[in-house]
Amino acid sequence: MSVPDWQPTASIETLRERARLLAEVRAFFAERGVLEVETPVLGHGGSTDPHLASLSAEATTPAGRERLWLQTSPEFAMKRLLAAGAGPIFQLARCFRDGEVGRRHNLEFTMLEWYRPGVTLDALIEETAALVRRVLGREPGDEAGPLRRRRYRELFREALAVDPFTAPLADLRRLAEEKGGLAMADALRDDCLDLLMSLVIEPQLGREGIDVVVDYPASQAALARRHRDPEDGAWVASRFELYLEGLELANGYDELTDAAEQAARFAEDNAARRAAGLPEVDVDARLLAALAHGMPEGSGVALGIDRLIQLALGQSSVAEVMAFATPRC
Repeated sequence: MSVPDWQPTASIETLRERARLLAEVRAFFAERGVLEVETPVLGHGGSTDPHLASLSAEATTPAGRERLWLQTSPEFAMKRLLAAGAGPIFQLARCFRDGEVGRRHNLEFTMLEWYRPGVTLDALIEETAALVRRVLGREPGDEAGPLRRRRYRELFREALAVDPFTAPLADLRRLAEEKGGLAMADALRDDCLDLLMSLVIEPQLGREGIDVVVDYPASQAALARRHRDPEDGAWVASRFELYLEGLELANGYDELTDAAEQAARFAEDNAARRAAGLPEVDVDARLLAALAHGMPEGSGVALGIDRLIQLALGQSSVAEVMAFATPRC
């Protein structure tokens, strides 16, 4: 018997459990003196990342009719708060990404994001793992398993016998075609790497504990700093992604604070969007002004709270832990 489409996609009991777990998240940060904040869903700038599709809306403001962007994450506004002296902050934010609907995705979702001025990326990795264990109701050494740091480069060598930094692009295209069954003759290097990562490597991560992948290619730094790989001096991104049971849960950065460098990256993103036939996205000028004013050095992380709750409650999709997932919204 089909369920009427006015019904929620999660059971009422599941929604009660979701509320309990969100209370655990808030308690976790309250115990650590991290301030909860709220920032706008709409902004004058959006995400320029070529791999993200932002949604926008026309609105009447004091300036007249304007295009405002539904935020793909609360990052830009939260960094403005950091520059204003907010100190450590967190947010459970409503976010939007066009075209992302599936077992692990929804057009509208909840992002848990937090920032720690003066805290190293290694310390933030430990805190992120502690938060994951808290929500899952697990302690270090139990069924969640140990925390392991895995280098991006080594994962490719182990799983595919290829160095992602030095392999010829032709070899990566061939591998991507073989593993993905897609035509990759014109694919960019990062597109090949992303496909191989998602199809071959990611499903095996977090099966024996919490896996944290570090030292991504410098081209994938986004809003993170870069540093030299001690192996050969290649530039790598100062960021991590955390995986459990084959599911990516969190993405953390040693935050970039250089306004000029960030502006250059936004410009590079929009150039890549033009080259791919994608619409450009308005750059967040207020974020750049905040960085120029001076944002404290530190680390930040975004965690997909719907995915974490899905794991905690043993559900098979994020829709089963949301009141009204797309298309039943």
